[in-house]
Amino acid sequence: MAGLGMVNFPLLLAFVAAASVLTITPGADTAMVLRAATVEGRRAASLAAFGVALGCLCWGAFTALGLGALLRASELAYSIVKCAGAGYLLWLGARLLIWPRAALEGAPHRRRAGSGREAFWRGFFTNLLNPKIGLFYVTFLPQFVPVHAGVAGYSFGLACLHVLLTLAWFTALIAATAPLGNWLRRPAAVRLLDRLTGGIFVAFGLRLASSTVR
Repeated sequence: MAGLGMVNFPLLLAFVAAASVLTITPGADTAMVLRAATVEGRRAASLAAFGVALGCLCWGAFTALGLGALLRASELAYSIVKCAGAGYLLWLGARLLIWPRAALEGAPHRRRAGSGREAFWRGFFTNLLNPKIGLFYVTFLPQFVPVHAGVAGYSFGLACLHVLLTLAWFTALIAATAPLGNWLRRPAAVRLLDRLTGGIFVAFGLRLASSTVR
């Protein structure tokens, strides 16, 4: 971020407060991490959280480079990314609704390794293919940039701070979910959780598909 001389601390605290509220608001990312924590274990949930964070960080970099503004200005660019993101969420949701998993069985270490990698990429692509995150950064971050600070560098610093808040929230969420892990890994609970998560993904996919640039 910019040097300390450029930091407006009241403005920074206001950003932290606003970003914290937005971070803990339930959404597709929260559903994804919760499902990974309860069905696939703490490692997979942590990797899903890192995937989400990396996707957000990429959008922070894109925004600083001006690509976020391009999405806001170009309906075609927005529509291309939007359709890809909506399709990905709908695909994930349909899979969970139609083919919910049962409790993990057999070769747990091998399956956990695979599911961890899959959880990471799910988190990453769910955010990378969501242009709403880019638009959020473009419209939200500049409000908290001090007058004499460089907009690009300072905005990227704020995006990094938002990513750290997101990781802190997911860490707390994973820790809180762990005590229920054994019960939630039962076949009936796993199927229910998969279908609930699938429904959330489908709902967010449809919402993203119907969204507009403004």
